[in-house]
Amino acid sequence: MSIVVRVDVELAKRKMSVGEFAEKVGLTPANVAVLKNGRAKAVRFSTLEAMCRVLECQPGDLLEWVDD
Repeated sequence: MSIVVRVDVELAKRKMSVGEFAEKVGLTPANVAVLKNGRAKAVRFSTLEAMCRVLECQPGDLLEWVDD
């Protein structure tokens, strides 16, 4: 099983760049890339909260569980 991060989908819906998103959330663009590419091993709740606030979405819009 794995968790898939759907940040790229939400960014595309809002026509928001990675740089703009990273700045508003308080992450580096490199760390956003790690999230988008599925290489992140963990996400702090405070980061998830900031991502949801910036994108005006729910955590379930950003994270999806997929059965391998």
